Amino acid sequence: MKSRAHLFKSDLSEHLHNTTMRGNVDKATWLSMQKREKMISEISWDEMRQQAHLIKKDVVENLDAYLVDFTREAEKNGITVIRAKDADEAVWHAGEIARLNNVRKVVKSKSMLTEEIGLNPYLESEGIQIIETDLGEFIIQLNGDPPSHLTGPAIHLSRNEIAGIFQKHLGIEYTEEPEILTKLAREKLRQEFLEAEMGITGANFAIAENGQIVVVENEGNARLCASVTPIHVAFIGMERLLPQFSDLGLFLPLLCRSSTGQRLTSFISTFGGPGDSSTLDGPEKVYFIIVDNGRSNLLADEKLKEALYCIRCGACYNSCPVYQNIGGHAYGWVYQGPIGAVITPSLLGLEEAKELPFASSLCGNCTEVCPVKIPLHELLLYQRQRVVAAGLQPGAERKGIQVFANIAAIPKRFKRLAGYGKLLQKTLGRFAYLPGWSKSRELPEVPKSNFSEWWKMESGKEKPK
Repeated sequence: MKSRAHLFKSDLSEHLHNTTMRGNVDKATWLSMQKREKMISEISWDEMRQQAHLIKKDVVENLDAYLVDFTREAEKNGITVIRAKDADEAVWHAGEIARLNNVRKVVKSKSMLTEEIGLNPYLESEGIQIIETDLGEFIIQLNGDPPSHLTGPAIHLSRNEIAGIFQKHLGIEYTEEPEILTKLAREKLRQEFLEAEMGITGANFAIAENGQIVVVENEGNARLCASVTPIHVAFIGMERLLPQFSDLGLFLPLLCRSSTGQRLTSFISTFGGPGDSSTLDGPEKVYFIIVDNGRSNLLADEKLKEALYCIRCGACYNSCPVYQNIGGHAYGWVYQGPIGAVITPSLLGLEEAKELPFASSLCGNCTEVCPVKIPLHELLLYQRQRVVAAGLQPGAERKGIQVFANIAAIPKRFKRLAGYGKLLQKTLGRFAYLPGWSKSRELPEVPKSNFSEWWKMESGKEKPK
C-alpha cells in the first residue's frame, strides 16, 4: 500500500469533516470496547497479560534463535521457507511461485502484512487475479478502499454504504439485510475458491516448537484458502513467533477477547504442511514467506523493540480518542491508531511519518488495554523525541521553542513576558487569532492570578489583591 503518512496534516481536515465515517467508527469502536470489557472480566486479565508480555519479550530478545528453530521444524514438515528482507523481495517470491506453477487466480484471506508489502497490486501487475475472501476485505476491494482497522477493515462504512457497493459492483437489487448480502458474497466467493490455483493467508502466530502457523478467523475463508487450493502461501511477520504450541492457551484468549470481544473466534486453524495421499484435502505445496521489511529497525532500538510484542488485536485503535475521531484512513498507511503511530516511522522512515507520533492525546488508554502490556504512550513520546532530535519538526515551531527556552531560562524575563501576555490576552479577548492554533481551538480564559502569584499568596509572602 502506497503511503500518504507524510500528508497526515493536510488530509486531516477531510476526515474530520466526514461525519458519516466518524459516526460509523465511533459506534463500532464503542460496541467493541463494551464487548471486550465483559469478556476480560471473566479471566485473570492482569496476570495473563503480564505472562504474555514476558513470553513476547523472550521471543524478541532471542528472535534469531527462534527463527532458526521455526524454519528447521517447518522444513521437516515439507514446507518451503523463504526469508524476505523487504517488500520487494516478498512480493517477488510470491510472484515467482505463481509463475512457476502457472497460477492465474489467487484467493486470499485477510492479512495486514500483505497490505503492507503491496502484494495485491504487484500480482495484478503480473496479470494474476487476486480475490479477497474475508467479507470486510471483499467489500473494500470492490470499492477500491484500503482497510481502516486491523480487525475490521470496513469499519468506516455504514450498512447502506455497503448495500450500495454490492448493488453497484455485483449488479444486485439494493438491500441492506446483512444475511442477504453475506449470502450473496458467499455464493460468489465459493466459485472463486474452486477455481483458484493458489491460496494466500497471513499468520496470527508461528510456533517455533513445531513449525506450524495459526490463523484466527470467524468466517472459515482462511481455512478454505489454505486447504482447497493446490498451493498455500503464508506471509509471516518475523516477530509473530511463539516458543511452544502450549502458549496458545494463553495468547488465544487474550487475542480473541481483545480484538472481537469473543471467548474464542469461530475458526482457529493450524497449518503444518502439505497434504499427502492419505488425506482428502490439503495443498500439494506450502510456502512460508517470513518478512522483515523494517522490523529490524524496531529490533535494533532498545525502546521500540517492545512494539514487536504486538499481536494485532486492534484494542488500542478502539480505545483511542484520536482514532475514534479521525478514522483509520487519516493515518495514511496500513497501520493506524497508537500502534501504527509508533511503528510506521520505523517501518517507512522517520521523515515519511514524522507527524504520526503527535496524533495522540497521551491519555494512556492504549497502554491500559494492550493485552501484551506494550507501553504505547511512552513509545509515542519516544518517537516524538526522535522526530525533534532529527530536526524534522516545522521550522517555525523549532524557532518558537528556542525563543521560549531562552526566555524561560531567566525567571525575571519569564515573569515579565507572562505579564505582557496576560495584558495582551485581556485586551484582545479569548478569540484572538493565532495562526494554526485558532483553526480548531479557543484560547483559555485568563486566570485571575498566575502560578507565581498564587504561590506567593499561599506562602504568605503576599496578601491577595
